[in-house]
Amino acid sequence: MANESYTPSDRAERVLELLQEGRESDEPWGRVNPMYVKEELDIKRQYANKALSNLVTAGWVRKPVTGLYEFVADPREE
Repeated sequence: MANESYTPSDRAERVLELLQEGRESDEPWGRVNPMYVKEELDIKRQYANKALSNLVTAGWVRKPVTGLYEFVADPREE
């Protein structure tokens, strides 16, 4: 269940946008790893990991296996 009272930081917001790229097309979307986030957003890997971790804690993203993160929901869209 997604935490509706969570307010993502600017960095976490950018990660959410990255996770949702391709959503409106036929392209795959919704999965990233920290290295991909680091490279795409041009941030340090530790910042990518922290943003992803915060999103997991909030329930907006899940971590099905080590190193992979998957979009779950953004309660602001509902």
